Amino acid sequence: MTIRVLLADDQALLRSAFRVLVDSEPDMEVVGEASDGAEAVRLAKEERADVVLMDIRMPGTDGLAATRMISADPSLAAVRVVILTTFEVDDYVVQSLRAGASGFLGKGSEPEELLNAIRVAAGGEALLSPAATKGLIARFLAQGGSGDADPDPARTERLAALTGREREVLVQVAGGHSNDEIAERLEVSPLTVKTHVNRAMAKLGARDRAQLVVIAYESGLVRPRVE
Repeated sequence: MTIRVLLADDQALLRSAFRVLVDSEPDMEVVGEASDGAEAVRLAKEERADVVLMDIRMPGTDGLAATRMISADPSLAAVRVVILTTFEVDDYVVQSLRAGASGFLGKGSEPEELLNAIRVAAGGEALLSPAATKGLIARFLAQGGSGDADPDPARTERLAALTGREREVLVQVAGGHSNDEIAERLEVSPLTVKTHVNRAMAKLGARDRAQLVVIAYESGLVRPRVE
């Protein structure tokens, strides 16, 4: 299956570079280009995009607002947004995840990292870029609020629906671990882990793994650790 990619960036030169890179791959194609967030939302619908590479800073409707609009639209439930940032430690990263992004990638990333991010997002295994996993997740979420803040009561209440094993798996997901890594840690099969992840997503109303990470921290199940 060909992955349909939408490019959203206000810099035409960058869009052109991304298009050449994406279109060079046999399993993906660029189906549209947007110079602002409003256009990105419109094209995501019209072109049936699978993955949107979304710049945050754009004129008019920015990437954060566009991501929220895509996440809130039931007709775009299958669309995954990967935020492109100039700096991977950007304060906007937390807001991006909370807005519904499946992850983020620095604009200075290697071409293979970008292509891998698209494939990972399209496959539903999205988390964050290779340089922003594990401990970095905690630091980014800590930037969005105090690690000592009271957990979100609504999120905490929803955790009650999880089984003990689903909670264990959620903690591992929040640590940035893949299904294979979780399977090895918990001594179960990757398929079993995938089943637990899918059930946790359904119970918590999360659209993907990145949202599970946010819920794990906001509910207080996992606490940020600032190095």
